[in-house]
Amino acid sequence: MSLTTHRCTCGATLQFRQDIRKEETGVYPTWKCKDCGTPVPGKTAEKLRHQHPS
Repeated sequence: MSLTTHRCTCGATLQFRQDIRKEETGVYPTWKCKDCGTPVPGKTAEKLRHQHPS
């Protein structure tokens, strides 16, 4: 399984669930960059949230 990464607009590289935060708004949760609060695409966030640093 390959490692999913996402480059945020603030320059942060998001790789693990510790790099994003979940906001419970409405029916579906919104995932945001932990550093700046920029929304992360849902599909990418779902992959990131299952990755842990070993």
